[in-house]
Amino acid sequence: MNQSRLALCVIGCGSYAADFASSVQSLSGEVDLYFASRDAAKAEEYCQRFNGKGFFGSYTEAAGDARVDALYVCTPHHLHREHSELGIRHGKHILVEKPLAHSLEDGLKIVQAADAAGVTLMVAENVRYLAQVRQCRELVAEGVLGEIRLLQFQEEYPFSPGGWRSQQSLNGGGVFIDGGIHKLHFMRYLMGEPEAVSAAQLPKAMVGHEGEDGVVMMLRWSSGAVGLINHSWTAGKVVLPTVTVSGSGGRIHFEVGSGRLDLQTGDSVKTWQFLPDNRGLPEMVRELQRSILEGREPETSGKEGLRDLQLVVAAYESARLGTTVPIGNPGMPSG
Repeated sequence: MNQSRLALCVIGCGSYAADFASSVQSLSGEVDLYFASRDAAKAEEYCQRFNGKGFFGSYTEAAGDARVDALYVCTPHHLHREHSELGIRHGKHILVEKPLAHSLEDGLKIVQAADAAGVTLMVAENVRYLAQVRQCRELVAEGVLGEIRLLQFQEEYPFSPGGWRSQQSLNGGGVFIDGGIHKLHFMRYLMGEPEAVSAAQLPKAMVGHEGEDGVVMMLRWSSGAVGLINHSWTAGKVVLPTVTVSGSGGRIHFEVGSGRLDLQTGDSVKTWQFLPDNRGLPEMVRELQRSILEGREPETSGKEGLRDLQLVVAAYESARLGTTVPIGNPGMPSG
């Protein structure tokens, strides 16, 4: 890898790949984008639209090209293992969309393959790289809120998934593995590993969708702190993703993406105003580049992604059984 530039090939030219490519245009001096699709014409169109350095009509061709340092796997969940392992076999570093995989078995295999090959594996858990989220964690770590009591993260979005997202066997579940996993990771980022989870699925609102379209989840930590996640695909108007962190000495509140964060302590309110950003993608890609150059695991490593996936599976088990599920110490499951 060039010391100053990362050659990153986007694998899968769908709508989110376009959002990604558009967002990282600000890194044109640091990152060279390539595009790969099973439709060469589509890859070429993306390459032209987003100032790419090249395009490929197959994923295998992209993985084998010496110009490419890393692959960004932006394909359906059930294909993450296949396409990640393709890149790993060719010695490419991997940035894979969340969730790491649609099953724990596939997620574990990806992590093991990357470890064996000595390549960097990073999960595109972009929420962690938002300026609001970073500031929130810094304030919590400084203790300005005192003892943390309650974390709340909620969102309702009028999204009607189709295609593979509507098939539970391909998606790995429904709304929680697809979007709720961001909120779960945020809480782990702030508080560390919970000791128990409980979850309930909401009555369905979406027709023709196999997985759940609404989940409420509760996390509990050994300190006694509680986290609440409410995430739904809904037929109603959007309820913007909002975060509230309450402690014995104050409260943090922000709407994700707005750029604004408020800290309330007593009668005073202190406000931070960052540039509006609901993705955090440039900083995420910079972390990939830095981790490769420094020979270390990225913040949102494959193991972090596997832990998130373990907790999603625990939430599904809790909802199925109607009971609280205890969480053991983090670690690699056997397999």
